[in-house]
Amino acid sequence: MVITITAFERSPDRGRGLARDMRVRWALEEVGQPYDVRLLSFPDMKQPAHLTLHPFGQIPTYQDGDLTLFESGAIVLHIAERHDGLLPDDADARARAIAWMFAALNTVEPPIVERSMAQLFDRDEPWFEQRLAKIDKLLHIRLGQLSARLGAADWLDGSFHAGDLLMVSVLQRLKGAGLLEEYPNLMQYIARAEGRPAFARAFAAQLAVFTNNQQG
Repeated sequence: MVITITAFERSPDRGRGLARDMRVRWALEEVGQPYDVRLLSFPDMKQPAHLTLHPFGQIPTYQDGDLTLFESGAIVLHIAERHDGLLPDDADARARAIAWMFAALNTVEPPIVERSMAQLFDRDEPWFEQRLAKIDKLLHIRLGQLSARLGAADWLDGSFHAGDLLMVSVLQRLKGAGLLEEYPNLMQYIARAEGRPAFARAFAAQLAVFTNNQQG
């Protein structure tokens, strides 16, 4: 059976490649696994059929035979563990790569998502600017720490791995925010990852959904 993932029928990112199914698409492209995509509307995501796959009514989900998974990080980890190409063979290097996966989702992503939500829902509140300043202060700390650790290296730890895939996916959400520009090595890191053929294929596939909806 071919792997099936779910994605937005009409993604709120408007084809920018920021929806979390992009991470799964990218991982599957990196390991050379074919997959089908089932597109869902927002009402579809709250129906019982989808809630059996994802208890929180979100995307993406992953189905492969009898296995169903939700949460993009868990799905990427499963793909990386099952197929060659996203985790090192050496046990210690493998453990470090997985640590970077957790760091991307648990340490770097939360304030980035908080910033996005504040801009989306709180912009008209009198305390918005103060809240944004506090979030940006934390983000500068995190970005500075990440920049210092990356240094002049191409990737976080040796060759490209699943930790880089998730970290870049997280950092991309800051494009246009005026924060990444202070860290040239992080900008180069993102560009390097976006230059990978697997990323280009995944991005094109996700963009095609938006383009087709616009034409429809």
